Amino acid sequence: MKKVKLANDGFEASEISLGIMRMSSLSNEEAKKVITTALSSEIDYFDHADIYGAGSSEEVFGRAIKELEIPRDSVYIQSKAGIVPGKMYDFSKKHIIGAVESSLKRLQTDYLDAFLLHRPDTLVEPEEVAEAFDELEKTGKVRYFGVSNQNPMQIDLLKTAVQQPLIINQLQMSVTHHPMIDAGFNVNRVNDLAITRDGSILEYSRIHHMTIQPWSPFQVGNNKQGILFDHPDYQELNELLQNYANDRGVSREAIAIAWLLRHPANMQPIIGSMNPERIAAVCKASSVKLSREEWYEIYRAGSYPLP
Repeated sequence: MKKVKLANDGFEASEISLGIMRMSSLSNEEAKKVITTALSSEIDYFDHADIYGAGSSEEVFGRAIKELEIPRDSVYIQSKAGIVPGKMYDFSKKHIIGAVESSLKRLQTDYLDAFLLHRPDTLVEPEEVAEAFDELEKTGKVRYFGVSNQNPMQIDLLKTAVQQPLIINQLQMSVTHHPMIDAGFNVNRVNDLAITRDGSILEYSRIHHMTIQPWSPFQVGNNKQGILFDHPDYQELNELLQNYANDRGVSREAIAIAWLLRHPANMQPIIGSMNPERIAAVCKASSVKLSREEWYEIYRAGSYPLP
């Protein structure tokens, strides 16, 4: 698998990462099979969050990694915190440090390669975040830092106090959900696609060398509309994806991921499957190179006309 460089001064990892949100539902043996399949497919980057399975996804992963005797320095482990489910978002120093320490215990490791702030907390005090990050870095518990679901102004607000580079931003994106691209195509037009909902986060990320990690890369949209494959609203798109898949001898899922990888923003998609066969199939996207014409054809097939 090809590598992606996470920010200019970051590190190189697999350009496709595995999200562990659903691992809490797996048995120990099932979890080990998922992890070994990912590693054999050359995925070395694993994404977690303290709320996934109420913490049990990290526990299952940590136990499986331990039993498989996988060297810690052969994989990258990332986690997120800041969501108190059903109550609030919390970027206080106490919550951040406590969340990281709890994740480390569940994952049975001494450090995280990356830690992200999960969703924006409007009560954030950048100085408190800075104190938390400084302590986590100084004690060796976190190596790199980033955010998730944040716009440029929210990131710049953090940067007024945080000294560490924020090298990652997780954002929802798929071949059917890409408002950050749509707004760029429709500048100076009075239609819905021209609405800038995220403050030009795509261009901001490229300028500031932040790696975008697209999450839910197979979902139709923000709401619970299901996955895009065989979705009745995207018949033309599915036919096109299948045609390209047949031509390359890969799956439709691999083509959908290849579409994200084709963008020069240097993205690192997060796939969330716990199906070993599907994981192996999706990873073939790393060897698929879409042309400019093919990329735009897929974009248009999703019922997104160019202005």
